[in-house]
Amino acid sequence: MNRQAQAAVLFLLGGALLHAGATDLYLRYVKAGLRPFLLASGAVLIAAAVATAWYERRRAGRPRPGHAHPEPRVSWLLLLPLLALILIAPPALGSYSALRTGTALQKPYAYGPLPAGDPVPLSVVDYASRAAYGHGRSLHGRPVRVTGFLALDRAGRPYLVRMALNCCAADAQPVKIALTGELPPVLRPDAWLEVTGTYSPRLTRDPVNNGPVPYLRVTATRPVPAPRDPYDETWNT
Repeated sequence: MNRQAQAAVLFLLGGALLHAGATDLYLRYVKAGLRPFLLASGAVLIAAAVATAWYERRRAGRPRPGHAHPEPRVSWLLLLPLLALILIAPPALGSYSALRTGTALQKPYAYGPLPAGDPVPLSVVDYASRAAYGHGRSLHGRPVRVTGFLALDRAGRPYLVRMALNCCAADAQPVKIALTGELPPVLRPDAWLEVTGTYSPRLTRDPVNNGPVPYLRVTATRPVPAPRDPYDETWNT
């Protein structure tokens, strides 16, 4: 791999980062707030590629001292992550990861007022924290609407899940709500559902890390497409 080839790889990698940042593809890898940094990184790589190509072009006619040694062929392996980024769009983490990782639910410092609406639109993290740590005091008498994907444990018990992240998909962890009540006759893992229901005082423990998993008493369900951003960034707001 000579300098021209290195410049080409840098240019393609920078272009791939710009493409990911300009579309929703980047949401499969990092949280939404990192988009400007991703775009800036792509621009820097393209600038470095252009500078390298320009420098090599200026040197092309000059004699080079000593005996030139070719770069090792193993350096072509640098193309593998580039090809993976261009050709493979990984799916968001789903039920397989959720059932093998303990719930990441954390006790909040405080609870804000419930959003307006009837039913009240809540994230999985918001409902779970109010139910598990707030003992449902802010939820009594209010129907709620929560959206997430389904996960079924080995016994077939259903959970509504969102993967919460702090930075990127590599640190995503599940927050789970156990479902009871009026459920669809057929439950398909990884299917996205909009669930309407009411607070249930029941609480179970995650078998992976013994973390709290509150219940939601379901009154209605509706299948929905996967959201634009499949990860929950409630902790970053």
